[in-house]
Amino acid sequence: MNEEQVGHLLNSLPQAPLLRAVGEEAARLGIEAYAVGGVVRDMLRQAPTQDVDLVTLGIGSGIRLARAVGKHLGGLTAHVYDQFGTAALRIRQDDGDVAELEFVAARKESYRASSRKPSVQAATLYEDLLRRDFTVNAMAVSVMPDRYGVLLDPFGGRRHLEKQWLITPRPPRRTFADDPLRMIRAARFAAQLNFTIDERLMHAMRQEAHRLSILSQERITEELEKIMASRLASYGFELIDQGGMLSRILPEVTALKGAQTIAGQRHKDNFHHTLKVLDNLVLATGDEENPPARSYWLRWAALLHDVGKPAAKRFVPGTGWTFHGHEDRGARMVPGIFQRLKLPLDDRMQYVRRLVALHHRPVALVDDMVTDSAVRRLLFDAGPDIDELMMLVRADITSRNPRRVARYLRAFDRVEDKFAEVEAKDHLRNFRPPIDGKEIMERVGIREGVAVGLIKDAIQEAILDGDIPNEREAALALLTEVKGDAVRRAALYEETVLTLPRSERQTSLAVKQAVLYGPLPPGREAALTYVHAVRNKAEQEAQNRLPASEVTSAAHPR
Repeated sequence: MNEEQVGHLLNSLPQAPLLRAVGEEAARLGIEAYAVGGVVRDMLRQAPTQDVDLVTLGIGSGIRLARAVGKHLGGLTAHVYDQFGTAALRIRQDDGDVAELEFVAARKESYRASSRKPSVQAATLYEDLLRRDFTVNAMAVSVMPDRYGVLLDPFGGRRHLEKQWLITPRPPRRTFADDPLRMIRAARFAAQLNFTIDERLMHAMRQEAHRLSILSQERITEELEKIMASRLASYGFELIDQGGMLSRILPEVTALKGAQTIAGQRHKDNFHHTLKVLDNLVLATGDEENPPARSYWLRWAALLHDVGKPAAKRFVPGTGWTFHGHEDRGARMVPGIFQRLKLPLDDRMQYVRRLVALHHRPVALVDDMVTDSAVRRLLFDAGPDIDELMMLVRADITSRNPRRVARYLRAFDRVEDKFAEVEAKDHLRNFRPPIDGKEIMERVGIREGVAVGLIKDAIQEAILDGDIPNEREAALALLTEVKGDAVRRAALYEETVLTLPRSERQTSLAVKQAVLYGPLPPGREAALTYVHAVRNKAEQEAQNRLPASEVTSAAHPR
């Protein structure tokens, strides 16, 4: 590609008029200015780019040029960051997009081993490019009027771009030692651009992986989020693992590695299975870069859907390997993982946790003999997430046998047919109870409290079990039937459970279970005698360090 071709590509950018203006102001001020980094890389790839980094030569020249360009463009304010020696202009373009031009004087940096804060010195353009992460990001294009479009590529970045290689300008350990985040960025660029990481880089990543400890979690997670938003998300996570870093960031995922064999029976490697599920899901949701929010968080659910398996893994002679309850264990792990990674702990985390908890439930509905009640309960529990849940369930099919895959997919087609049938009758998606708590209080003549909750639960359970239709009149009839028992249990709860000291937690759980859900005998005195027996048994068992759940079942065996 010659100088004329590069100039043509530069002129084809939406930001070209801005770059011309920068060059004109730089020439007027006697400052050399170059577009560098990502804008040059993406220009040569003929890929869209939003922001432009500009390097100038001379101490303070970047800030001086930014202010001059802002004035030239109609009095725009240059946002100056003195501590970094940078300035930025944010400019709304004709198409409505906002372009950001960032100006910085060429510099070279040196780092202490224990810190990410560099010592900065003025530098030549070559020295500035040399300090950059990868050769494909270490190219510059002049924006000066007399050299507009001249490409400077001292490290072979254009060739590496064509070959789709990631290589560092300096020895890779030196590059990664300066900023360990570059190791994760390597995986991110590879996932975004479908590049191959040079083996020397991979070796250096393994040697320097321990230095991730000096990075803030926020910086690490920002890169993870970009990997997850890429078309090749699984490739990015696999590269992080090959570089010896994933076990330091997501040990719950690397714990899935390995395929154990006992008595000739072998389970699959759940780490590679997980990456395949992520692949399947990305394809199923449109293979998009930067997908919509729900599809993005669905990818996190795919990555974490089996993290409960190592703790749940058991070998049962005559049966083989089982992972019973792994979905519940995994769901309980999600909040801790999100908190550690500093991912949002709001409804997005709850969405991921819910999908992890439910991802095995549709498998149980494949049986033709499954009841409508089981279908109703899954529709109720999944609510508006049922479609994404089924995407995850289908992505979870990773067999290499095409016939087996087809058989599973047909089975899940039948499950979705059952959903449609039950939904048509019972309208359980986005379920709302036929009567609410306010109406219950008015009709029964009670305040908000335990009795209201018991009545609401009774109506909901009856609808899910198919005992009554999801209709107002049926719910009112059941309200009339259960209100007396609910009020009685609520009064007994206040008299017994609420009087227990907080220190008797295990005892209170057993008593609460008995009062609210146990088989209470008729009559107040008989009920109190029963509750006291449960409490005494719970206290005795608590002293023997047995779970409270065993206490309750011992008090009223079925």
